[in-house]
Amino acid sequence: MIRRVLSIALLLALVLSAVSCSRKNKNVTNPIANVNSAQPDKVLFDRAMDAMQHSRFDVARLSLQTMINTYPDSEYVARAKLAVGDSWYAEGGSAGLAQAEIEYKDFITFFPNLPEAAEAQLKVANIHYRQMEKPDRDFTHAKRAEEEYKQLIQQFPDSKLVPEGKQRLREVQEVLAEREFRIGRFYYVKESWPAAIARFKSLTDTYPLYSGADDALYLLGQAYEQEAARTRTAPNLNEADRAKLVKGFDDQAAAAYDRILTRYPVMGRAKEARARLEALHRPVPKATPAAIALNKQEEESRRETGPISRLMISFHHRPDTSQAAKVGEPTLVPPPETSALEVTRQAQQALMGSSAGGTNSLTVQPVGGGGPPPANQPVPRSANGDSSAPAANSSIPELKPIGDAALPVIQVPQPAPAQVNEAAGDSQSSSSTSSQQGSSSSSAQGSNDAQSSSKTKKKKRKLWPF
Repeated sequence: MIRRVLSIALLLALVLSAVSCSRKNKNVTNPIANVNSAQPDKVLFDRAMDAMQHSRFDVARLSLQTMINTYPDSEYVARAKLAVGDSWYAEGGSAGLAQAEIEYKDFITFFPNLPEAAEAQLKVANIHYRQMEKPDRDFTHAKRAEEEYKQLIQQFPDSKLVPEGKQRLREVQEVLAEREFRIGRFYYVKESWPAAIARFKSLTDTYPLYSGADDALYLLGQAYEQEAARTRTAPNLNEADRAKLVKGFDDQAAAAYDRILTRYPVMGRAKEARARLEALHRPVPKATPAAIALNKQEEESRRETGPISRLMISFHHRPDTSQAAKVGEPTLVPPPETSALEVTRQAQQALMGSSAGGTNSLTVQPVGGGGPPPANQPVPRSANGDSSAPAANSSIPELKPIGDAALPVIQVPQPAPAQVNEAAGDSQSSSSTSSQQGSSSSSAQGSNDAQSSSKTKKKKRKLWPF
């Protein structure tokens, strides 16, 4: 009796354990069990968002890619593609940010009309903004950030993210302008006035919101005055040309000082610019109330940095953008840059006396005399019919040796020997070569054929090792 009761109890225990195991296996195999939702795509998206909140970015990307590939017509596809880029962006690192930029660009390509496209464009610009370095370092990311912020403002002008993009663009342009100012000041200290003029002029024309625009304009005027002083002492220059060139440099310097007083009247260089205009005997302009109010608003919007903050900035990798203006429209379409080569050429012409085209102008005269050939006429040929040699009345300068040294004699290479047919005999090859070449070269050609045939025979000899 006891044995029967024990067996029944054991059988009931086995049945209960089997039922519980079956329930556990059922919960494991069902991925969306105990989820009160009829939308599996939303379940995958919610799980990916939960994984991103817990910094499990690889798990989040796996769920998002599964949802995109399994449910391509889901209403969450656009948000999922944007979330893939967000996962790379949040993960950070150079590789992660590069992959995030690719994902954001793809999102803008596939969904250009969605409001999230502007958000993707802003994050692309922020990627380069985060990697931007100081003005004396590599400026690649700064230039890329400037381009991407401009793209945001121009492509999505009605987006609510445009004010944020404009402010970031002002900060990026502050860093780029500081870089240009440091380069121009370097040339100014080295007394390379044309290069300094090119840098300062490009800076003031492209970045009018720069915090040191008055310094750049003042140094620009000083560089023009130095060019005028150099022209006054330049040799081999007649007085008429000298006066004209000096007046031109002084006019450019006065224009730079005028701009300080009319555009930046409340900044530090205003008094010095007024003094320089008086020294040049030029009229001193007065700024309008609107210009004074605008410049004062720009200066008040800049953030002040104390000595401790400036000391800590030197230890940071990021550049200092505290001096960037908070008001004003940043430059979206930059004007043409001033070419340093063109400024240098004009300065050299001023020193050589060739800018006015007077008696001291430098011209290249051909040796043979005469002017250029008339239109629709063939190039003159030499006596032997070679068009490459200039004729007596040609406008091409004649090349002559320097001093008493004679031109080297160019040896004309001998023609290559004719190909020898191995199937034919040596007599046929010698007769064919004698018919093609003269009697003087037949012996040399025969010797060459003999050598080639002997070499051919040697090549035909093969040793069979077995």
